[in-house]
Amino acid sequence: MSDLNRRNFVGGVLASSAALLAAGRAAAAPKLPDIRREVERRHDEAVARLQEWIHQPSIAAENVGMDEGCALMMKLATDAGFQHVERMPTRGAPGVYATLDAGAKKTLGLYFMYDVKQVEPSEWASPPWEARLVDVPDLGTIVRGRGAVNQKGPQAAFLAALHAIRGAGHKPPVNLVLVADGEEEIGSPNFAEVVLAPAPRAALARSLGVLGPDASQARDGGVTMTLGSKGDIELDLIVSGEKWGRGPDHDLHSSYAARVDGPAWHLVQALYSLVTANGDPAIDGFFEHVRPLTGAEQAMLDVAAKRLDEATAKKVAGVKTWARDANWRQALEDSAARPTLTIEGLVGGYTGPGGKTILPHKLTAKLDLRLVPDMTPEDIVAKLKAHLAKRGFGDIEVVVNGGFNYTSTTASSSPLIQSQIGVYRGFGIDPMLWPRSGGSDPGSLFTGPPLSLALANFGLGYGTGAHAPDELFLVDSKNPKLHGMHDMVQSFVDYLYAIA
Repeated sequence: MSDLNRRNFVGGVLASSAALLAAGRAAAAPKLPDIRREVERRHDEAVARLQEWIHQPSIAAENVGMDEGCALMMKLATDAGFQHVERMPTRGAPGVYATLDAGAKKTLGLYFMYDVKQVEPSEWASPPWEARLVDVPDLGTIVRGRGAVNQKGPQAAFLAALHAIRGAGHKPPVNLVLVADGEEEIGSPNFAEVVLAPAPRAALARSLGVLGPDASQARDGGVTMTLGSKGDIELDLIVSGEKWGRGPDHDLHSSYAARVDGPAWHLVQALYSLVTANGDPAIDGFFEHVRPLTGAEQAMLDVAAKRLDEATAKKVAGVKTWARDANWRQALEDSAARPTLTIEGLVGGYTGPGGKTILPHKLTAKLDLRLVPDMTPEDIVAKLKAHLAKRGFGDIEVVVNGGFNYTSTTASSSPLIQSQIGVYRGFGIDPMLWPRSGGSDPGSLFTGPPLSLALANFGLGYGTGAHAPDELFLVDSKNPKLHGMHDMVQSFVDYLYAIA
């Protein structure tokens, strides 16, 4: 694609989205001022609602607070005006299905999650479930807590938009269908039971697409709109003396290493076979179905390479060089288009203070594999098992803990994406388009058959620290480049009217 065509592609999307937003704002003009006043009046209420949500730990990985988290999700939906709110049992944690019939011509799907990642409280500056409000230099007032930005803050802002619309005496301009996941942080292994149950499936099929509330701003105030996500597999490789047929069936004193095989080295050798010397996946056939980037996706990366600051990106990542010594443009392409294999952790033996001089009989490697179009989790897991067996590691147990397929949304054809661009531009932000994020979500349940819907994340605001200590969400901004919760709520109001 030529530089001229690249500019025409991006410019055409922006122009069409601006037209859509103008039409939406014209239709909403009599309503938006009183809704805006209601957003301002209810600001403290919205922050308090978010704090209440953070107070509830719902950790699927540890089966902590899941029933309570589901009940709170149902209450929040009911309070926001959803007329039908239903707990959806699954083989794991329950989901939630809710509908809001506003008598509108169009329907929008919503994807929420109510579970959060695990925490180590000793690593936090304040208790992770306290939801403490803290003033931070160069930011403003933040709420600190697990789930603050991933995803309770953005989701609470969307619910606040519904409260403001109703508080101003209006109905939402679109009907809403909400499905909430209780196991996103463990790979959503049972969420299909919620999405594809008869009632949610039929309701979602009537929608324009599915929106996932998100805090979209980077630290410099810019917005990058991702048009999809990588797939993901989380799995354990487990080695033991029993299954190997060599080594002990219980931990031994390390003096036995002279005459007893060590399962730990067996696992290390297996892991070494999975990657090249520079860390690229070396599983037989791993890259067989990788689809090259399209011309439109390459165009997005060309724009990003010019607009994003490499030095800032390296500082955020804490690195001095990119993998394979890639230049900035190549590093961006790798982020969007390269599948990966990562060791999350090694578990087993003794890891406490000092030494214990043992020969452990069982160890586990926790792996994370990120996939791109047109790779599938089923194909890659089968290839991983075949790779191990071929090299004498067939005894190593492969336990899949969860995973997602990749997702893709076509920017030029989706009113969800085009309306979002228009709303951002209405706030003075010129967003960038990005082929897909390096992270993963269960979006393929929406974008793939049988629903085949557009999926997009959206929300004007800032937060950071997802999955990490001191996770935060900006509620009152003192930084002119960043928007707090008030503007995020207003962006959702504008968005609903734009797509209506």
